[in-house]
Amino acid sequence: MAKKVISINEATIRFAGDSGDGMQLTGTRFTEATAIVGNDLKTIPNYPSEIRAPLGTLAGVSAFQLMFGSQRVFTPGDLPDTLVAMNPAALKVHLRDLKKGGTILANSNAFTTKNLKMAGWETNPLEDGSLEGFTVFSIEMSRLVKIALESSDLTSKGIERTKNMFALGVLFWMYNRPIEPTEEWLRKKFESNPSIAEANITAMKTGFNYGETTEIFTTSYAVEKADLPKGKYRNITGNVAVAYGLVTAAEKAGKELFLGSYPITPASEILHTLSSLRNHGVKTFQAEDEIAGIASAIGASYAGDLAVTTTSGPGMALKTEAIGLAIITELPLVIVNVQRGGPSTGMPTKMEQSDLLQAVHGRNSDAQIPVIAAKDPADCFECAFEAARVAMKYMTPVILLSDGYLGQGSGPWQIPDPKKLPKIEVNHPDSSDRGEDGFMPYSRDENEARPWAIPGTEGLEHRIGGLEKENITGMVSQDPDNHQLMTDIRARKVENIKQEIPPSEIHGDSKGKLLVVGWGSTHGAIHVAIDRARAKGLSVSQLHLRWVSPFPSDIKAICDEFDEILIPEVNSGQLAMLLKGELAREIHQLNIVRGEPFRASEIEEKINEILG
Repeated sequence: MAKKVISINEATIRFAGDSGDGMQLTGTRFTEATAIVGNDLKTIPNYPSEIRAPLGTLAGVSAFQLMFGSQRVFTPGDLPDTLVAMNPAALKVHLRDLKKGGTILANSNAFTTKNLKMAGWETNPLEDGSLEGFTVFSIEMSRLVKIALESSDLTSKGIERTKNMFALGVLFWMYNRPIEPTEEWLRKKFESNPSIAEANITAMKTGFNYGETTEIFTTSYAVEKADLPKGKYRNITGNVAVAYGLVTAAEKAGKELFLGSYPITPASEILHTLSSLRNHGVKTFQAEDEIAGIASAIGASYAGDLAVTTTSGPGMALKTEAIGLAIITELPLVIVNVQRGGPSTGMPTKMEQSDLLQAVHGRNSDAQIPVIAAKDPADCFECAFEAARVAMKYMTPVILLSDGYLGQGSGPWQIPDPKKLPKIEVNHPDSSDRGEDGFMPYSRDENEARPWAIPGTEGLEHRIGGLEKENITGMVSQDPDNHQLMTDIRARKVENIKQEIPPSEIHGDSKGKLLVVGWGSTHGAIHVAIDRARAKGLSVSQLHLRWVSPFPSDIKAICDEFDEILIPEVNSGQLAMLLKGELAREIHQLNIVRGEPFRASEIEEKINEILG
């Protein structure tokens, strides 16, 4: 039977099932195949914080969503077009988000009386008509893989676990994705156990052939290659991009990279990635706690390495005193905070933007620190590189803010030409820099940066530590006037970083009725909302901040050109609080703290409300 192929510009798919159903792996494999095709894409994983919630429960549902298209893609999509539901709980949790008229692929074998009861369904939704209005494909995935693998060496439990590959095969057929990359990946991953690899490949091909031959499918979809700038691309998560950005900065500075870190969700992937890059001069130390992690990094910085520590919100709280030590000793240090829902342990696997005030002001005393925020997974590379460059140039710790959505979500990254990346100049004093009165460890250059003296260099002995130092000489000082001077110098040094910030780019007109200001991972949703509103003739533009401390020099002049300002944040209004002081004007706010990123439609609704 001939089947119709419909060309579409974009599609959003959500894979959902029990935590043991391999939804993150399934989504990742579909993403990789889509990247190879050349579509632009964005992804977001969604999994429970419990190590293993009871099978079939709502608490145990794990999901992975991606949006891909033939045009630029800025978000993982508001609502899915297609929902893959591997059990009743997955359908229960995610049905409310499915687009009206959307498609459901359900593993009907999992819709047993017991599983329906555990998920809170009184009757089977695949049979009772409650899914009217959706296109439902009820497929006996478990039974079909059992038949396909009846001659396999796998146990019945092992065979059951391949059903996610069957679902992946069906989706590969529906959206005209190649299966060969996943086939190759499976053989490599299970090289030591080829029977597992072949079983999963057979299950995937069975799903693909099912889509091709069964009469329930009459249509598949084609999404053409996106028109992206020419270059070499790879799909990358924000955490991996941070790791690569730091390694690149170390190479460009002629430094070895040291990471002192304690594993914490959702930042641990940076530690995992860097630990595999020893051949690039990377040293990783998995510390016993957060304090030891940053303390070791400060020691490595003192010894002359490009030093990094990575964490999430609760870890930032524990590192606070040591951050103050890095500030007063004026040592370069990159502190990466992959934000998550809080307070305390909070929601470890959910995203939030609620650590902004902690990053900008969360220390004792007047202790200024530069803060840079990435806008998407690929931008994490550039922000990590820039954070490291600024830290070494100005002899200061720098905080890089990411979040769980960026860190674990992915998108295409255009691999830069290393030759075109700027060299990072680092100058360490030597014995010839010792004057008649000795070495002056707190003398300053034009940027207010003190010299980075490597311990053990003859003639450059100097004091270091948490006690206030005398300006120029570095001797311990409790003099009130000197403390005022040193506090002012440290603040001025951070203020000087404004000269590193290029003129702000505005998406839309440079003046008008409404300016939407954002930072961090809200960029994509704001961008899409702005484009939709402008297509309707509304006067609205976007300004997205990369440096949130210090603010760009032109921020007030830009905002003064607009009648109204709107700031959407995944917190209770922290950037709005800071900007109200900077701009001295009223600001509209749109705030959520659900552990999820904004949908573009939510921002669009707020724009419509403000502009009438």
